[in-house]
Amino acid sequence: MHTPHTLRLRGREFPPGAFAVMAVVNRTPDSFFDQGRTYGFDAALAAVGDAVRAGADIVDIGGVKAGPGDTVDAAEEIRRVAGLVAAVREAHPDLVISVDTWRAEVGEVVAEAGADLLNDTWGGPDPRLAEVAAAYGIGLVCAHAGRAEPRTRPHRVGYDDVVADVVAHVTALAERAVAAGVRADAVLIDPAHDFGKNTWHSLAVSRRLHELTATGLPVLVAVSNKDFVGETLGGLPVTERHAGTLATLAVSAWQGARVFRVHDPASARTALDTVTRLRSLSRTAPTGT
Repeated sequence: MHTPHTLRLRGREFPPGAFAVMAVVNRTPDSFFDQGRTYGFDAALAAVGDAVRAGADIVDIGGVKAGPGDTVDAAEEIRRVAGLVAAVREAHPDLVISVDTWRAEVGEVVAEAGADLLNDTWGGPDPRLAEVAAAYGIGLVCAHAGRAEPRTRPHRVGYDDVVADVVAHVTALAERAVAAGVRADAVLIDPAHDFGKNTWHSLAVSRRLHELTATGLPVLVAVSNKDFVGETLGGLPVTERHAGTLATLAVSAWQGARVFRVHDPASARTALDTVTRLRSLSRTAPTGT
């Protein structure tokens, strides 16, 4: 096991053992979870304020639905997110702002607008994104999407060992990012549950998440209301996956994950604070209690 890194973003430190809540705010009309509730500019800006008050350390702003849907080119993605990033930076000077994008041209614009982290959930299809993060001195999320094209859902994807594939891919991306000039203390890795994976793969990643945290790199988990949670619980719809989400967050936190991308930051903060307390008690409890 490697020595865990301290994550540093926007002058804030997230050391090993600390949990950071990353709230999702999507400026998309077709988000799988909120179905466009925060697509409007004012609604999105208000949602950021709500997330901060609920205990979010990071807000992840997205302008493109992850799954298949209407085409959104780079210009439209920039139209959706750049102005919001600038407004959020003005309203919340100390907030860590993340932008969910795989495109370097988008990354450059949002970095100029004040973003602190580029969240590439598609596993590095554009290597120039790391160069943007390096040039602006901001962070980068290195994820595993099974080498799927952005916004696609591969059919019958298979791995000899999905967790080994995840570890190899994200650590290689992290090394490539640092070689490109990204600060080593601003790189995160994300197994990207459900991206290029079926439910069995996502469950395997959750059970063996300690193999990712053993790399020492800060691990981000984005499991909130995802399909694998619903399928595991018998086919629950998106609106009924909250309890399963919190359970998966707790299991991930216990194994050492550090950053948690969620739709309900208040509940996530409570769950993670509980894990922190339980972990503290487990270290201090007298033998035999």
